[in-house]
Amino acid sequence: MKLTERLYQSVNDVWQKTHQHPFVVGIGTGDLPVESFIRYMKQDYVFLIDYSKLFAIGAVKAKDIETMAAFAKLLHETLHGEMDLHRQYAERFGITHQQLEETKPTPVNLAYTRYMLNVAQTGSLEELIAALLPCMWSYWEISKMLADAYPNASEHHLYGEWVKMYSSNEFGSLATWLIDLLDRLTEGKPERELANLEEHFLTTSKFEYMFWDMVYQGGEWPV
Repeated sequence: MKLTERLYQSVNDVWQKTHQHPFVVGIGTGDLPVESFIRYMKQDYVFLIDYSKLFAIGAVKAKDIETMAAFAKLLHETLHGEMDLHRQYAERFGITHQQLEETKPTPVNLAYTRYMLNVAQTGSLEELIAALLPCMWSYWEISKMLADAYPNASEHHLYGEWVKMYSSNEFGSLATWLIDLLDRLTEGKPERELANLEEHFLTTSKFEYMFWDMVYQGGEWPV
C-alpha cells in the first residue's frame, strides 16, 4: 500500500466530518451566511500568506531542480491564483487589500500555521509535505463533492467561483503532484518514519476541521 493510501484511510472519519460541516455544506447549497464567508475569506487570506512559505521551504529542501521548480510553481499559484480569488471576493465586499493583509489570525489559524511552519523548518521534505497536504487534498475533495452533490453549486452568484477553482483540473493536478511526490519519497522508509508522517497528516487534518468550525462559529481571541 502506498503511504498516501494509508494516510487517506487514517483520516477518513475526520474528513467525513469536515465534508458534513455546515460551513462546507452551506457553500454547496448556497445557504452559507455571507458574514461567515467573509470571516473565512479574511482568515484564509492570512493563512495562505504563511502557507505559501511552506512551498518556498519545499524548494529549499528539494533535492533536484525539477522538484524545486514544481514547488516554485505551487508558490506562484498560491500567491497569484488562490489569493487573487480572495482579493476579488474582498473587492466585492468593499474590503481593501491592506485590510485583508492586516487581518489578525485567530488562535486556531495561528496554531495551525505555526505547526506547519515548525514541521517545515525542522523536519524533512517528507514531513513538510505530510503536514501541508491535507489542506490542498481536502479542498480538492470537498469542492468535487460539492460540485457532484449540488449541481448548481458552481453557478452560485457568490460561492460558485470558489467551487470552480478548487474542483478544477488545474488545482487537482497540484494536489496530485504532491501526493505522488510523497509516495516516491517514502518508498521503502521504515515504519517509525511512516508513523511520524501519519501523525503530521492526522494533526493537520484535524486543524482543517477546526479551521472550518472557527470561521463558521467565530473563534476570535477571548480578550
